[in-house]
Amino acid sequence: MSCGQSMTARPTSKVGRAGRVLAIALLAAIVEGCGGPPLEAWHTERLRGEFTAGMAGEVGGFDGYRRLEDQLFAELETKVYDRTGTGPEYALVRYSAGSAADPRRREPDWNRSFELPAEAPVGGVLLLHGMSDSPYSLRALGVTLNRRGYWVVGLRLPGHGTAPSGLKYVRWEDMAAATELAVAHLAARIDAAPVHIIGYSNGAALAVDFALKAADGRTKPAPASLVLVSPAVGVHGAAGLAGLKDGLAVLPGLERFAWLSILPEFDPYKYNSFATNAGAQVHRLTTSLAGRIRGRARAGPIEDLPPILVFKSTVDATVSIDAVVDNLLSHLAPHRNELVLFDINRAAVASAILIDDPGPFTNRLLGDGSLPFTLTLIANEGPDSDRVVRRRKAPFSTEMSTEPAGVSWPSGVLSLSHVALPFPPDDPLYGREPPPDQDMIFLGQIAVRGERGLLRFPDDWLLRLRHNPFFDLLEARTLEWLNANGRKPAEEASTRRSTR
Repeated sequence: MSCGQSMTARPTSKVGRAGRVLAIALLAAIVEGCGGPPLEAWHTERLRGEFTAGMAGEVGGFDGYRRLEDQLFAELETKVYDRTGTGPEYALVRYSAGSAADPRRREPDWNRSFELPAEAPVGGVLLLHGMSDSPYSLRALGVTLNRRGYWVVGLRLPGHGTAPSGLKYVRWEDMAAATELAVAHLAARIDAAPVHIIGYSNGAALAVDFALKAADGRTKPAPASLVLVSPAVGVHGAAGLAGLKDGLAVLPGLERFAWLSILPEFDPYKYNSFATNAGAQVHRLTTSLAGRIRGRARAGPIEDLPPILVFKSTVDATVSIDAVVDNLLSHLAPHRNELVLFDINRAAVASAILIDDPGPFTNRLLGDGSLPFTLTLIANEGPDSDRVVRRRKAPFSTEMSTEPAGVSWPSGVLSLSHVALPFPPDDPLYGREPPPDQDMIFLGQIAVRGERGLLRFPDDWLLRLRHNPFFDLLEARTLEWLNANGRKPAEEASTRRSTR
């Protein structure tokens, strides 16, 4: 059925209430799917050269993966860039050659997998970005770790870094297979040094998936530790309906059902449009993780997963904060893991105007003496102070220690966001101030006032903070964590047994 066609319901005595409700819901969905901006080449073209899990045995390891990636980007050039116009009207179009948003103008192109070698590495770090993101999202952290002696690999996950259409076809199993190739490559480069995995958003879920497989002996090597940034270990249950909606997209005229959002593509390192299948895959992956973790926890706290450090904003419009505690950390062996929470700026916003104040949740955690992990809260020193402190609570305790963090909330910033945590304030794309090169697009802190509908960016897009004013705290704690967990898992397990 096309968008121009009508559908008239003819209820009869044979059609029950459930059937009428379903017909009305379907009609509403069709009407919803008929509006909005047109689909472009980057929404419709399928890139056939993308890696899938079925290629893992024949692609030739991570080096082969990167060779395949070169072919994929050549295909992107032909199918998308060559079909996109140029000129002033395309100045902010990512796929317009030479535009301010064209990532090929930057060197290197952080949409691709990258590797930062180190002489005599102290360890290896694999960086896994989130759904719809690219390796750019963990670039800054990776560069710092490399300077501290770590061999770093930033993996471009399948379906990413090219065109949003890639998210219509990718499965989380493809991403997991690519992760295994990257870990094996990294382990071979650093000899006996430990491997750590840092995952952001959906990349965090993939990191946990790998650790679970390693604990089961289904892959190797077992990581020495995990660092999870804004982890997607739980999403809203409604995400499970994404697969149903995506299935309707095969019907003529309902192609737009393949998308949860269709937006202009002006970000050089992240898709703004989001495919329905992407939501379905995140739901499938997080559901799989929750079930496997619960199953292992039936025998008691899980001891064979590596130490896990989690960074999370107390407000997150993308993933569930409760799931980090309920689906993951609460099931793990005690005294080995830590949750670092970034609270809202309570000196700048009154709880009365908040839709959902995270205060009750954080207070519950701070007062819960049964939690088996360390809790660190990055928060205002007091209700009238912009200065920030660390409030720290040990496992199985309700007593807190407080120390100055040496930083303050920037003026006008109310909270962090899901997308802000991995980016420093001086990030040239998402940071506090635009870089000297004004020919390149800047998507960071833009303070504008005027009539709505004036800019090409959506209004709510402008409001979301895209860098972390406390990035130095995150970076320093990550370095401490990796250094403290610098032994291989077998050595760590032996030490735990000897101290019992």
